[in-house]
Amino acid sequence: MLLFLLAAIGPALLLLWYVYSKDTNPEPTSLLLKGFCFGGLSALLSTLISEPLLNMGFYTSNPTNIVESFKIAFFGAAIPEETAKLFMLWLLLRHCKEFDESYDGIVYAAAVGLGFAAFENVLYLVGAGADWVDVAVQRALLAIPGHFGFAVAMGYYYSLNHFKGSRAPKGTKIKIWLVPVLLHGIYDTLCFMSDVLAPGWSVLITIALIYFCIKMFNVTRRRIQRESEHNEYLGSGFGISRNGYDVNQDWTDRPDDQEEQDDDAGEGFI
Repeated sequence: MLLFLLAAIGPALLLLWYVYSKDTNPEPTSLLLKGFCFGGLSALLSTLISEPLLNMGFYTSNPTNIVESFKIAFFGAAIPEETAKLFMLWLLLRHCKEFDESYDGIVYAAAVGLGFAAFENVLYLVGAGADWVDVAVQRALLAIPGHFGFAVAMGYYYSLNHFKGSRAPKGTKIKIWLVPVLLHGIYDTLCFMSDVLAPGWSVLITIALIYFCIKMFNVTRRRIQRESEHNEYLGSGFGISRNGYDVNQDWTDRPDDQEEQDDDAGEGFI
């Protein structure tokens, strides 16, 4: 039982510790635990979006071709799940006075995203029966890091929009939701395509999936490193007018500020 629990939630907790350890002014563990639990709740919340979309015919639960793979990836997974995660992240941070540093958005989004991933992992491992070890290894290498990458992208843009407001690069607000959805949708599309295509094509799609995950994790790691190194106190902003935060430094003075404006093009896809 202990081994099962470690396999189910261990990878998510390990990645959460990784992002937490990079924080120059660590967040309260109680808030991280709350965010992790919120992530688990978001997995349940996402079904309130995905089920109506299924009933309305936006996707089929058993894809048999590329088009159906795309539909279930986006309408059955990416859109409902990332929308639910974003809602729970907003719920966590809307009155959070600890959300006062540029790196904090990444930390809290990772807590929510990895909470989702851990809850989902438990369900997958229970459903796998006697094959749970194989499933646990596969998901620890691909699915859990995938959710981690989606979450870090969401948290990065969430912080950027929260602290910069009208001074944030154009399109930042929609990227909070859109970038994780696109990353998640591409990931799941490749997963479903590998199951419906002929064996020869399936091997190529699997290689593409592995490359995508490695690329995404490398970009995620570089983003965490950069944002943690440039982490700065910006104030929670609560009780202060919009864009009137108690800021000692201005994000526009950061050496990587220009990079933020073309970050998607310059660093890959998140």
